[in-house]
Amino acid sequence: MPVPAAKVISIVETWAPRRLAEDWDNPGWQVGDPRAQVQKVLVALDASPEVLARAQEIGAELIITHHPLVFRPLKHLRDDMPEEAHVAAFLRAGVAVYSAHTNLDHATGGTSAVLAERLGLTAQRILAPRESEKLFKIVVFVPLEHVDNVRQALAAAGAGWIGGYSHCTFQVEGTGTFLPQEGTNPYIGTPGILERVREARLETIVPAAPLGQAVSNMLRAHPYEEVAYDVYPLALEGKSFGLGCLGELPQAETLEDFGRRMKGALGLTFVTVYGDLNRVIKRVAVCGGSGASLIGRAKAKGADVLVTGDIRYHDAQAAELAGLALIDAGHAGTENPVVEALAMHLAKELAEEDVEVVSFLAEPHTVIL
Repeated sequence: MPVPAAKVISIVETWAPRRLAEDWDNPGWQVGDPRAQVQKVLVALDASPEVLARAQEIGAELIITHHPLVFRPLKHLRDDMPEEAHVAAFLRAGVAVYSAHTNLDHATGGTSAVLAERLGLTAQRILAPRESEKLFKIVVFVPLEHVDNVRQALAAAGAGWIGGYSHCTFQVEGTGTFLPQEGTNPYIGTPGILERVREARLETIVPAAPLGQAVSNMLRAHPYEEVAYDVYPLALEGKSFGLGCLGELPQAETLEDFGRRMKGALGLTFVTVYGDLNRVIKRVAVCGGSGASLIGRAKAKGADVLVTGDIRYHDAQAAELAGLALIDAGHAGTENPVVEALAMHLAKELAEEDVEVVSFLAEPHTVIL
C-alpha cells in the first residue's frame, strides 16, 4: 500500500543525515510534496530527462538522486531557459525529487565505503574523518513488569545499538520510594502514603540524533504519571563521518591487474591509470565522485593508489610527485555502486509496506570508435 513520501525520505536521512552535507551543497527536497503518497520509487545518480522518462514509464511517484536537481539557486522558472524548463518538467509530470549528495558521501557506509566494498577492500576506515557522533546515556527506573515494554520502546527509536547489536541495555533491581501528594493519580500507591516498589534501573546508549524520540518513546511506554529518568552526555563517541575510504587488498597485485579487475567489478569499458603498471599495490584509497582533493591525504595514510573520478592533468602531476598512483574510473563509475546500495536498502526497509524500489544506473562512459 502507498506510504507518505516523507516516510521514504526518513529512511534515507537515517543513513545520511542532511547535517552531514557540505555548506555549498543543496541536498534534500528538490520538487514535490513530502505528504504525497508513494508506491514506487526510482533511485538514480541524476535527475536527467532519461530518468524522468523512466519514472513516468514505470509509474514512479518519487525519484531519489545522488546529485541535486537544483544545485544553483533559480530566480525563476522559464520555459525558454533549458535548466529551468528541465526543473519545471518534473513539476508538470507530478514526480517528486529528493537528493542525498555530500551527506551520503560523508555518511557511515556511504558512497566511498560502498565503492571500497565493491572492490573487495578489507580493514576499511574513513580516509578523511570530519566528525564523530555524540552519544548519551539514558537511565530510567521502571517497575519490573514493564521493563521489557520500555526496553522495546527505546530500541524502536534507535537507542541501544552497539556495532551490529541492537537492544543493548543493562538493568539491576532495587527499591524505589515515593509519596504521592494530594491531587495525584499514581499508577501504584495511595496519596499520602509512602510507597516502596521493586523497580529496575534500565540504562542504554543513544546517539544525539534520535535522543528526543527515544525519550518520547520511553515516556509513552512507562506506566508512571511522573517518570524518574536521567540523560548523561558521554565522552565516548559513536560512528565517525567523513570523506573517502582506505582499505587493504586481500593480496598484493600489480597496478595493471588491479585496474583490470576494478574495471570488471564496476562494469566499465575502460579506466585511466596514472603510474607504473608493474608497481605492486596493497593499500588502496577510494573516493566516489571527484576525489582529487584527497591525493595528499591518501599519500599521508600510506595508500599506494587512489581510485576516484574526474582526474585533471595537474592532479596527475601532483600524485606523480607524491609517489601515488591514480585510477580514474569516472564520476558516474565510482558513484553508481551507492545508487544500487541505496535502492537495495530502501527496498529492504519498505518490504512490509509493499513499496517497489527500482534503480537506474548512469552510463559511465561513452566510447566513440
